This record gives sequence, structure tokens and C-alpha cells, in this order.
Amino acid sequence: MKIRFIPAVLLSSMLLFSMLIISSCQKENSQNGTDEEQEIAASRASGESESEAEIVFNGIFDDAMGVNDEVGVGGTGVFGRLNVCPIVTVIRLNPPDLFPVKIVMDFGANGCVGQDGHFRKGKVIVIYTNRLIVPGAIATTTFDGFYFDSTKVEGTHKITNISTPVSTNTPPVDRKFRVDVIGGKLTKPNGNFIEWNSEKVITQMEGLNTPIPLDDIFKIEGGSRGVVKRGPLLVGWQSTILEPLVKRFNCRWIVRGVVRTVRINATANTPWVALLNFGNGTCDNLAVVTINGVSYQITLP
Repeated sequence: MKIRFIPAVLLSSMLLFSMLIISSCQKENSQNGTDEEQEIAASRASGESESEAEIVFNGIFDDAMGVNDEVGVGGTGVFGRLNVCPIVTVIRLNPPDLFPVKIVMDFGANGCVGQDGHFRKGKVIVIYTNRLIVPGAIATTTFDGFYFDSTKVEGTHKITNISTPVSTNTPPVDRKFRVDVIGGKLTKPNGNFIEWNSEKVITQMEGLNTPIPLDDIFKIEGGSRGVVKRGPLLVGWQSTILEPLVKRFNCRWIVRGVVRTVRINATANTPWVALLNFGNGTCDNLAVVTINGVSYQITLP
């Protein structure tokens, strides 16, 4: 009787063992798939967030430059369009000296829509130590309840003219700016956010010899780091500009250049790197994020 039950026990044990192996393999494969999806989602979120932060704060550079030709070059950013949205207040901080000067761009508590189609509300506040085209000049921008569309913008944006002066009476042979974003934050209505710190150098390549700012072309070099929250996903990343970004005052978007973003503390050979490509020079609101050989087209703000 005892011997007769051994095959049944063995058979049951073998079946159970096989089921456990199959279940274990299925679980491992499922986890690998989930991990891969999470890595793709994280890489894509970091690449897209890098592009959004770059475009929003690049617009702040244009606005600070464009208020007028007393503090910048005039006519760029929101000031380069027919329907100028904000009410501008000029406050001399050491009268009768022209500088330092505080410029308040007030888009109103109810906001307004500019010619670029974007809704803005709140205040953008810029303090200038000198006209921005003068070597050594600094413009520091902060925000008071400022929204770009439905995104709340916070942080400090600082432009420093690091051009090399030839003499006191001669304009510099180049025009170069260091642009720092300190504690930048873009917050969505649903609580998702992008935190961004950036250190860039912007060098003018064309338009130095003309008084018209809309023919000015710049290259942007440097890097940044950030954190993005999208629902349950929270990702920290760092970025490096591989091919200089190209910006023109006559276009709202970056028109060329490649940025590499990777998760903080990722291994050196990780395949989960996002390459953000802003295009071939055409002025449009499209860019491409490529992750592990797979490309996704995104729309810039």
C-alpha cells in the first residue's frame, strides 16, 4: 500500500515544482517588462521635462532682453509682437541714476493672451545693474504669482554679460552671457512639477553688426539638472548639451541642437539615455526624444 502511493506523490511534487518554475519565470519576465516600461517612462519624462524647462526659461531671457533698448535691445520676447500683453513699470532704485533699475512686467491678476497664443498672468520682476549689452551687466529675474498658460513659474533667472571688452569706448568683439536658473520650478494644476537648475553660456553668432535684434542668432552650451514628478513617477536627471542649441530672436523655440539627459546615479553604460533633438534649424514647436533607439516626437510649449 505504501509503495503504491509513491508515484502519485512524486507526480504531484513534480507538477507542483514545474508550476512553481513556470510561475517564477512568468513573474520574472513580467517584472523585466515592467522595469523596462518604467525606464522608458522615466527617460521620456526627463527628456520632455528638460525641453519644457529650456523653452519656458529661454522665453524669460528674451523678455528680459526685449523690454526696451535702455535695459536690453528692445523688441524681443513678448515685446517683439504687436499686442504687448504686460503693463510695464520702471522703478529707479538710485535716482537720478538710470541704474540699478527694476522693471515689473504685470500681466494682470486675470491674465492675458499674447500674440504667441500663450496665456500669462502675474508678475515678472527684473532688476538690471546696467544695460544688458554692456560687459559685466547683470539682470536678475524673479516671479510673483506668474503663470505661463496653466503652469506656475518660480525660481530665479540670472543673466550676466561675460563679453570681453576691448576698451571703454569700443563695443566688445563678441557678445556672451552666462545664464543661471536657480531653484526653477514649473508646477501643473494637478500637482505634477518640474524642478530645474541650469548653468548655460549663450554666445551671439550673428547680428552683432546690425541694430535689428530679430536677426540675432545665438548658440547655447552647458548643462542642467532636474527632478520631474508625473503622478506616482518621480525622476531626477542631469543633462548635457552635446550639440550647441541654436536660438533666434525671431523664433519662440530652440531651432537646433541635441541634449543628452540621463537619470541621476545611472550606470555609465545604461541604455536608458534620452537624446533630445530640437531639429534642423526650422522654426517650429517640434522636437524628438530618442531612447534606446526608439524616437518619440514631442510638442514644445
